[in-house]
Amino acid sequence: MTNETNESGKTGISVKVNPKGPYLVSGKFLFVGADGKEEVKEGNVALCRCGLSKNKPFCDGTHRETDVLD
Repeated sequence: MTNETNESGKTGISVKVNPKGPYLVSGKFLFVGADGKEEVKEGNVALCRCGLSKNKPFCDGTHRETDVLD
């Protein structure tokens, strides 16, 4: 996978920290799992930051049931 850039020199990949929510990664990027498996992702991917997701590293919305991210 190449690291393509746009005219402003940015890659087109963004990571947004949502208040009381997940990291939202947008764009086309290489995702490497804990097992070393590589997968190209494109679009929006929500990554857990509360540590409570049953689908780690992806967010499953469990943070909404707690005050862990207050």
